Amino acid sequence: MSEVQTAAKQPTQLLGKKERRLLTDPFNDNNPITVQVLGICSALAVTVAVKNALVMSIAVMVVTGFANLIISLLRNTIPNRVRMIVQLVVIASLVSIVEMILHAFQYDVYKQMSVYIGLIITNCIIMGRLEAFAMANKPWQSLLDGIGNGVGYGAILVTVALFREVFGKGTIMGYKVLPSWYEPNGLMLIPAAAIFLIGIIIWVQRAMNKKLVDIS
Repeated sequence: MSEVQTAAKQPTQLLGKKERRLLTDPFNDNNPITVQVLGICSALAVTVAVKNALVMSIAVMVVTGFANLIISLLRNTIPNRVRMIVQLVVIASLVSIVEMILHAFQYDVYKQMSVYIGLIITNCIIMGRLEAFAMANKPWQSLLDGIGNGVGYGAILVTVALFREVFGKGTIMGYKVLPSWYEPNGLMLIPAAAIFLIGIIIWVQRAMNKKLVDIS
């Protein structure tokens, strides 16, 4: 039996070991914020409230996933000298769709975050994954890589927002969770608090994951 026939009989694994790593590595070993050090600006801007962090996380995950997929599908037809322009057009189109959906179904959130949603176009994570992965890999793997990095980014955003909202406002998603005697700490609501919290997360992550020691 020829090698071609043998390969044809082997089932295609949609979530093989490599594919699972594309989804899981961004949580720890290759997190966009704590390891790649990308997307820090949005981590400072939208983590005052958990709801805003969730919306931004979902938006970035959708844009990163579909941008990776589209660029991977087009990668063999994009001239090298205009590839970044094409990537920006794809990202901007997807961000516009996300903005319109928010405007239609979550108008209050849209009013609070319209500026930040627009800035997804310049998010380093998205451009970084397009250049580093989507331009050199197949569509399915590129889609998983985009989703994984979006979720890894969102995990840090929501974690930071949880601490900032709980200790800065005494609430979660707007609902009061701390006793009435607790005096909210206004320092948690300033951008410096986000940097402090991200620093702690990076320290804990490196202490628990020895593979990251050589990166620091």
